[in-house]
Amino acid sequence: MSSKNKLLNLDFVRIGRRCYTFSIILTIIGVISLAVFGLNYSVDFKAGSNVDISFTKSITSEQVEPILEELGIQEGTKITPGADRMSIRFEEVLDEDQDHQLKSEILKLDSEASLEINTVDPEMAKELAINAMWAVLLSSLGIIVYVSIRFEWRFAVAAIVALLHDAFLVVTVFSIFRLEVDLTFIIAVLTIIGYSINDTIVIFDRIRENLRFAKQKTREDLADIVNKSVSQTIMRSLYTALTVFIAALFLLLLGGASIKMFSLAMVIGLLFGAYSSIFIASPLWFVLKSKQKNKPAKAS
Repeated sequence: MSSKNKLLNLDFVRIGRRCYTFSIILTIIGVISLAVFGLNYSVDFKAGSNVDISFTKSITSEQVEPILEELGIQEGTKITPGADRMSIRFEEVLDEDQDHQLKSEILKLDSEASLEINTVDPEMAKELAINAMWAVLLSSLGIIVYVSIRFEWRFAVAAIVALLHDAFLVVTVFSIFRLEVDLTFIIAVLTIIGYSINDTIVIFDRIRENLRFAKQKTREDLADIVNKSVSQTIMRSLYTALTVFIAALFLLLLGGASIKMFSLAMVIGLLFGAYSSIFIASPLWFVLKSKQKNKPAKAS
Protein backbone atom coordinates (compact mmCIF):
# COMPACT_ATOMS: atom_id res chain seq x y z
CA MET A 1 0.00 0.00 0.00
CA SER A 2 1.42 3.38 -0.97
CA SER A 3 2.07 6.09 1.61
CA LYS A 4 -0.78 8.14 0.12
CA ASN A 5 -3.25 5.27 0.53
CA LYS A 6 -2.05 4.71 4.10
CA LEU A 7 -2.70 8.38 4.84
CA LEU A 8 -6.19 8.21 3.36
CA ASN A 9 -7.07 5.10 5.37
CA LEU A 10 -6.05 6.40 8.78
CA ASP A 11 -8.50 6.24 11.70
CA PHE A 12 -8.61 9.99 12.29
CA VAL A 13 -11.11 9.73 15.13
CA ARG A 14 -8.88 7.37 17.11
CA ILE A 15 -5.73 9.39 16.35
CA GLY A 16 -7.62 12.53 17.38
CA ARG A 17 -7.96 11.21 20.94
CA ARG A 18 -4.18 11.03 21.20
CA CYS A 19 -3.82 14.45 19.65
CA TYR A 20 -6.07 15.90 22.37
CA THR A 21 -3.48 14.84 24.95
CA PHE A 22 -0.64 16.35 22.93
CA SER A 23 -2.52 19.64 22.45
CA ILE A 24 -3.54 19.82 26.12
CA ILE A 25 0.11 19.38 27.15
CA LEU A 26 1.19 22.17 24.77
CA THR A 27 -1.62 24.39 26.08
CA ILE A 28 -0.54 23.84 29.69
CA ILE A 29 3.05 24.66 28.75
CA GLY A 30 1.77 27.81 27.04
CA VAL A 31 -0.26 28.90 30.07
CA ILE A 32 2.77 28.40 32.34
CA SER A 33 5.06 30.27 29.94
CA LEU A 34 2.67 33.21 29.64
CA ALA A 35 2.17 33.32 33.41
CA VAL A 36 5.92 33.25 34.13
CA PHE A 37 7.47 35.08 31.17
CA GLY A 38 4.58 36.81 29.42
CA LEU A 39 5.16 38.11 25.91
CA ASN A 40 8.08 40.10 24.55
CA TYR A 41 6.14 43.12 23.32
CA SER A 42 7.62 45.43 20.73
CA VAL A 43 7.37 49.21 20.83
CA ASP A 44 3.92 48.83 19.24
CA PHE A 45 2.48 47.54 22.51
CA LYS A 46 4.50 49.23 25.23
CA ALA A 47 5.77 52.69 25.83
CA GLY A 48 9.15 53.55 24.38
CA SER A 49 10.96 54.75 21.29
CA ASN A 50 12.21 52.78 18.32
CA VAL A 51 14.91 54.33 16.13
CA ASP A 52 15.53 52.97 12.61
CA ILE A 53 18.80 54.18 11.08
CA SER A 54 19.93 53.78 7.47
CA PHE A 55 23.71 54.11 7.02
CA THR A 56 25.79 54.75 3.93
CA LYS A 57 28.90 53.47 5.75
CA SER A 58 29.70 50.35 7.70
CA ILE A 59 28.76 51.24 11.31
CA THR A 60 28.94 48.69 14.12
CA SER A 61 27.05 48.42 17.42
CA GLU A 62 30.28 49.13 19.28
CA GLN A 63 30.46 52.56 17.62
CA VAL A 64 26.89 53.41 18.64
CA GLU A 65 27.04 52.21 22.27
CA PRO A 66 29.13 55.21 23.51
CA ILE A 67 26.45 57.54 22.13
CA LEU A 68 23.80 55.75 24.20
CA GLU A 69 26.01 56.06 27.27
CA GLU A 70 26.18 59.82 26.74
CA LEU A 71 22.39 59.94 26.49
CA GLY A 72 22.19 58.17 29.86
CA ILE A 73 19.60 55.62 28.69
CA GLN A 74 21.73 52.63 27.79
CA GLU A 75 20.06 50.34 30.33
CA GLY A 76 17.35 48.17 28.73
CA THR A 77 18.25 49.44 25.26
CA LYS A 78 18.39 46.85 22.49
CA ILE A 79 20.50 47.34 19.35
CA THR A 80 19.68 45.24 16.27
CA PRO A 81 22.36 45.69 13.57
CA GLY A 82 21.91 44.94 9.87
CA ALA A 83 23.88 45.22 6.65
CA ASP A 84 23.30 48.94 6.16
CA ARG A 85 20.60 49.48 8.77
CA MET A 86 20.38 49.50 12.54
CA SER A 87 17.42 49.46 14.89
CA ILE A 88 17.66 50.80 18.45
CA ARG A 89 14.84 50.02 20.88
CA PHE A 90 14.55 52.28 23.95
CA GLU A 91 12.33 51.20 26.84
CA GLU A 92 11.52 54.81 27.62
CA VAL A 93 10.24 57.64 25.46
CA LEU A 94 13.01 59.92 24.18
CA ASP A 95 12.43 63.60 24.87
CA GLU A 96 13.16 66.35 22.37
CA ASP A 97 16.70 66.99 23.64
CA GLN A 98 17.59 63.32 23.50
CA ASP A 99 16.19 63.08 19.96
CA HIS A 100 18.32 66.00 18.84
CA GLN A 101 21.46 64.71 20.57
CA LEU A 102 21.04 61.19 19.14
CA LYS A 103 20.63 62.52 15.61
CA SER A 104 23.65 64.80 15.95
CA GLU A 105 25.91 61.99 17.21
CA ILE A 106 24.76 59.54 14.54
CA LEU A 107 25.41 62.11 11.81
CA LYS A 108 28.95 62.49 13.15
CA LEU A 109 29.48 58.79 12.40
CA ASP A 110 27.81 59.04 8.99
CA SER A 111 26.86 62.46 7.66
CA GLU A 112 24.45 60.93 5.11
CA ALA A 113 22.66 58.63 7.56
CA SER A 114 18.88 58.94 7.90
CA LEU A 115 16.96 58.36 11.14
CA GLU A 116 13.30 57.52 11.72
CA ILE A 117 12.11 57.71 15.33
CA ASN A 118 8.80 56.07 16.28
CA THR A 119 7.45 56.74 19.76
CA VAL A 120 4.55 55.10 21.59
CA ASP A 121 3.26 56.61 24.83
CA PRO A 122 1.78 54.39 27.58
CA GLU A 123 -1.85 55.20 26.80
CA MET A 124 -1.44 54.47 23.09
CA ALA A 125 0.36 51.19 23.83
CA LYS A 126 -2.43 50.10 26.16
CA GLU A 127 -5.09 51.00 23.58
CA LEU A 128 -3.30 49.05 20.84
CA ALA A 129 -3.05 45.95 23.05
CA ILE A 130 -6.76 46.11 23.93
CA ASN A 131 -7.77 46.64 20.30
CA ALA A 132 -5.67 43.64 19.24
CA MET A 133 -7.48 41.45 21.79
CA TRP A 134 -10.85 42.70 20.61
CA ALA A 135 -9.91 41.96 16.99
CA VAL A 136 -9.24 38.30 17.82
CA LEU A 137 -12.32 37.93 20.05
CA LEU A 138 -14.73 39.59 17.60
CA SER A 139 -13.44 37.56 14.66
CA SER A 140 -13.89 34.38 16.73
CA LEU A 141 -17.44 35.41 17.68
CA GLY A 142 -18.28 36.10 14.04
CA ILE A 143 -17.03 32.66 13.08
CA ILE A 144 -19.15 31.01 15.79
CA VAL A 145 -22.28 32.77 14.54
CA TYR A 146 -21.56 31.96 10.89
CA VAL A 147 -20.82 28.27 11.47
CA SER A 148 -23.82 27.87 13.79
CA ILE A 149 -26.13 29.24 11.10
CA ARG A 150 -24.41 27.48 8.20
CA PHE A 151 -24.09 24.10 9.97
CA GLU A 152 -24.98 23.51 13.65
CA TRP A 153 -23.69 24.49 17.08
CA ARG A 154 -21.49 21.38 17.43
CA PHE A 155 -19.60 22.32 14.28
CA ALA A 156 -19.24 25.87 15.63
CA VAL A 157 -17.81 24.67 18.97
CA ALA A 158 -15.34 22.31 17.25
CA ALA A 159 -14.27 25.02 14.79
CA ILE A 160 -13.70 27.69 17.43
CA VAL A 161 -11.73 25.29 19.66
CA ALA A 162 -9.49 24.43 16.69
CA LEU A 163 -8.79 28.00 15.64
CA LEU A 164 -8.23 29.25 19.20
CA HIS A 165 -5.91 26.25 19.64
CA ASP A 166 -3.89 27.40 16.61
CA ALA A 167 -3.72 31.04 17.72
CA PHE A 168 -2.78 30.16 21.30
CA LEU A 169 -0.01 27.76 20.28
CA VAL A 170 1.55 30.42 18.05
CA VAL A 171 1.45 32.80 21.03
CA THR A 172 2.99 30.01 23.15
CA VAL A 173 5.96 29.61 20.78
CA PHE A 174 6.57 33.36 20.79
CA SER A 175 6.40 33.41 24.60
CA ILE A 176 8.76 30.47 25.14
CA PHE A 177 11.42 31.72 22.70
CA ARG A 178 10.96 35.39 23.68
CA LEU A 179 10.21 36.42 20.12
CA GLU A 180 9.06 39.99 19.62
CA VAL A 181 5.31 40.56 19.34
CA ASP A 182 4.36 43.53 17.17
CA LEU A 183 1.39 44.62 15.06
CA THR A 184 2.40 42.35 12.18
CA PHE A 185 2.16 39.42 14.61
CA ILE A 186 -1.50 40.26 15.27
CA ILE A 187 -2.11 40.40 11.51
CA ALA A 188 -0.47 36.98 11.19
CA VAL A 189 -2.67 35.51 13.95
CA LEU A 190 -5.84 36.81 12.26
CA THR A 191 -4.61 35.42 8.92
CA ILE A 192 -3.91 32.04 10.55
CA ILE A 193 -7.44 32.01 11.99
CA GLY A 194 -8.77 32.60 8.46
CA TYR A 195 -6.79 29.72 6.95
CA SER A 196 -7.66 27.43 9.87
CA ILE A 197 -11.40 28.02 9.63
CA ASN A 198 -11.26 27.67 5.84
CA ASP A 199 -9.74 24.17 6.03
CA THR A 200 -12.08 23.19 8.85
CA ILE A 201 -15.20 24.33 6.96
CA VAL A 202 -14.17 22.29 3.91
CA ILE A 203 -14.01 19.13 6.05
CA PHE A 204 -17.23 19.96 7.89
CA ASP A 205 -19.05 20.54 4.61
CA ARG A 206 -17.99 17.08 3.42
CA ILE A 207 -19.12 15.54 6.73
CA ARG A 208 -22.53 17.16 6.32
CA GLU A 209 -22.86 15.87 2.76
CA ASN A 210 -21.88 12.34 3.80
CA LEU A 211 -24.33 12.41 6.71
CA ARG A 212 -27.21 12.71 4.26
CA PHE A 213 -26.57 9.38 2.57
CA ALA A 214 -24.93 7.18 5.22
CA LYS A 215 -26.46 5.08 7.99
CA GLN A 216 -25.91 6.49 11.47
CA LYS A 217 -27.17 3.86 13.88
CA THR A 218 -24.04 3.53 16.03
CA ARG A 219 -20.97 5.49 17.12
CA GLU A 220 -18.93 3.34 14.75
CA ASP A 221 -21.10 4.45 11.83
CA LEU A 222 -20.56 8.09 12.79
CA ALA A 223 -16.82 7.53 13.17
CA ASP A 224 -16.70 5.95 9.70
CA ILE A 225 -18.41 9.04 8.26
CA VAL A 226 -15.86 11.36 9.88
CA ASN A 227 -12.90 9.23 8.76
CA LYS A 228 -14.28 9.03 5.23
CA SER A 229 -14.89 12.78 5.07
CA VAL A 230 -11.41 13.67 6.31
CA SER A 231 -9.86 11.17 3.87
CA GLN A 232 -11.74 12.77 0.98
CA THR A 233 -10.50 16.28 1.82
CA ILE A 234 -7.12 15.74 3.47
CA MET A 235 -5.01 16.08 0.34
CA ARG A 236 -6.73 19.32 -0.57
CA SER A 237 -6.07 20.66 2.95
CA LEU A 238 -2.42 19.60 2.87
CA TYR A 239 -1.80 21.05 -0.59
CA THR A 240 -3.38 24.38 0.39
CA ALA A 241 -1.36 24.59 3.60
CA LEU A 242 1.84 23.54 1.81
CA THR A 243 1.63 26.20 -0.92
CA VAL A 244 1.06 29.01 1.59
CA PHE A 245 3.70 27.52 3.91
CA ILE A 246 6.33 27.62 1.14
CA ALA A 247 5.53 31.27 0.41
CA ALA A 248 5.68 32.20 4.11
CA LEU A 249 8.94 30.26 4.56
CA PHE A 250 10.68 32.14 1.74
CA LEU A 251 9.37 35.43 3.13
CA LEU A 252 10.96 34.44 6.43
CA LEU A 253 14.28 33.49 4.83
CA LEU A 254 14.55 36.26 2.25
CA GLY A 255 12.21 39.00 3.47
CA GLY A 256 13.16 42.12 5.38
CA ALA A 257 13.31 42.55 9.13
CA SER A 258 9.98 44.41 9.20
CA ILE A 259 8.02 41.28 8.18
CA LYS A 260 10.19 38.66 9.87
CA MET A 261 7.88 38.08 12.85
CA PHE A 262 4.84 38.05 10.56
CA SER A 263 6.44 35.38 8.37
CA LEU A 264 7.56 33.29 11.33
CA ALA A 265 4.11 33.42 12.92
CA MET A 266 2.58 32.36 9.59
CA VAL A 267 4.98 29.42 9.22
CA ILE A 268 4.20 28.16 12.73
CA GLY A 269 0.48 28.86 12.47
CA LEU A 270 0.04 27.09 9.14
CA LEU A 271 1.55 23.91 10.58
CA PHE A 272 -0.72 24.02 13.62
CA GLY A 273 -3.70 24.96 11.43
CA ALA A 274 -3.34 21.92 9.15
CA TYR A 275 -2.87 19.71 12.22
CA SER A 276 -5.93 21.03 14.09
CA SER A 277 -8.29 20.95 11.10
CA ILE A 278 -7.60 17.25 10.59
CA PHE A 279 -6.89 15.88 14.06
CA ILE A 280 -8.72 18.25 16.43
CA ALA A 281 -11.81 19.83 14.85
CA SER A 282 -13.39 16.77 13.18
CA PRO A 283 -12.73 14.28 16.02
CA LEU A 284 -14.06 16.86 18.49
CA TRP A 285 -17.26 17.23 16.45
CA PHE A 286 -17.58 13.43 16.54
CA VAL A 287 -17.32 13.46 20.35
CA LEU A 288 -20.01 16.15 20.64
CA LYS A 289 -22.30 14.53 18.07
CA SER A 290 -22.00 11.02 19.52
CA LYS A 291 -23.21 12.32 22.90
CA GLN A 292 -26.66 13.01 21.53
CA LYS A 293 -29.00 10.98 23.73
CA ASN A 294 -31.81 8.76 22.52
CA LYS A 295 -31.59 9.90 18.93
CA PRO A 296 -29.45 8.88 15.93
CA ALA A 297 -26.98 11.34 14.44
CA LYS A 298 -28.45 13.12 11.43
CA ALA A 299 -27.57 15.85 9.00
CA SER A 300 -28.15 19.38 10.19
